[in-house]
Amino acid sequence: MPTQFPPADTHTSAQSPPEPQSNGDADAPDTRQDSQVVTPWDVSGGTDGKIDYDKLIREFGVTSIDESLVQRVERLTGKPAHPFLKRHIFFSHRDFAEILDCYEKKIPFYLYTGRGPSSEALHLGHLIPFMFTQYLQEAFQVPLVIQLTDDEKALWRGLDIKESQRLARENCKDIIACGFDVNRTFIFSDFGYMGNGGGGFYENIVSIQRAVTMNQVRGIFGFTMESNIGKIAFPAVQAAPSFPTSFPHMFGTRRDIRCLIPCAIDQDPYFRMTRDVAPRIGYLKPALIESRFFPALQGETGKMSASDTTSAIFTSDTPKQIKDKVNRYAFSGGGATVEEHRAKGCNLAVDVTWKYLNFFMNDDKKLKHIESEYGSGRMLTGEAKAELVKILQGIVARHQEARALVTDSVVDAFMAVRPMQKHCLPGTAAA
Repeated sequence: MPTQFPPADTHTSAQSPPEPQSNGDADAPDTRQDSQVVTPWDVSGGTDGKIDYDKLIREFGVTSIDESLVQRVERLTGKPAHPFLKRHIFFSHRDFAEILDCYEKKIPFYLYTGRGPSSEALHLGHLIPFMFTQYLQEAFQVPLVIQLTDDEKALWRGLDIKESQRLARENCKDIIACGFDVNRTFIFSDFGYMGNGGGGFYENIVSIQRAVTMNQVRGIFGFTMESNIGKIAFPAVQAAPSFPTSFPHMFGTRRDIRCLIPCAIDQDPYFRMTRDVAPRIGYLKPALIESRFFPALQGETGKMSASDTTSAIFTSDTPKQIKDKVNRYAFSGGGATVEEHRAKGCNLAVDVTWKYLNFFMNDDKKLKHIESEYGSGRMLTGEAKAELVKILQGIVARHQEARALVTDSVVDAFMAVRPMQKHCLPGTAAA
């Protein structure tokens, strides 16, 4: 990739204004009973249990992804857009167009995403950002860092530190199974990377911490005087990978490389803070591309939980378990009887089978056909569920096969701090 470049414009320069905090106190948790709550730790809908994404766009101050942006991705990469992008599952962004400008001008950027390891196996909702990030890495041929926040889970969940570290490695195997390029991917746990030097990682954490006041983190995250001090300090740990000097083995001392963060929209508060801090400590603002939430089997009002195995499809499930879960627990918007279903059709807005098909059926033409047939009542719920079961069984089986090939030595290879500049910044001699 090319040598140093100046900031593209004043929006991303060191003189940039603070990140706007839209709608006054919109960043503070809304405790009114008729209001949805979306924070990094708590997601609940309004009175109907649903998430109003248009409201989130207004409150968070993000921008909708329109068709022209999707078409531009296809034109620049020469590849079809991922179904998650075409179907607006990833629906909002901050400065994604500027990242595409970088790509068009052959200016380097990198990807950053992460996982908080709190369970042995991942469910399909956990895989969404990694499936999309794998597509982005392959389409744009860019480096990637993946943060495993084992420290966060020790702070919020009270997990034993050794157990959170063990879960991080187990989760790492599921992440690697998504198909990332080992030459361009660095996976790290916070305990491991910070405890073994971590390059400029800890320096950036401290710089961020110095730039954010207690009043700011209380307003953004809703911390109280009862919050432990580890929680209050943690946002800087999740922010620091947005800056390239956190990874000198990948980017050397360069401070001018943009970062694109694929994540669910509940993580946006972290990066509003990060974008506000970035120009004040000499970095470019990270860009974001954000997804909708993946619903529990019981519907949008339900909650996927590792402790409730009926709430989700897990990567460790057998074909029989997948079939049983979909048939027994996937909320239906169809009629109570065949006659009612034929007469009134299916309410696709609440039907979980239809929602899951939108996530995982790659065939656009077939999906459109199911939408027409199922929505009109000509296709029964059992038939739609049968289509979904086949797809999910295939996805999980392929994932399990890939994960079986991920040995401890493969995990070590992805997590090793090793010279990567020749792959992350082509034309640069290996450090």
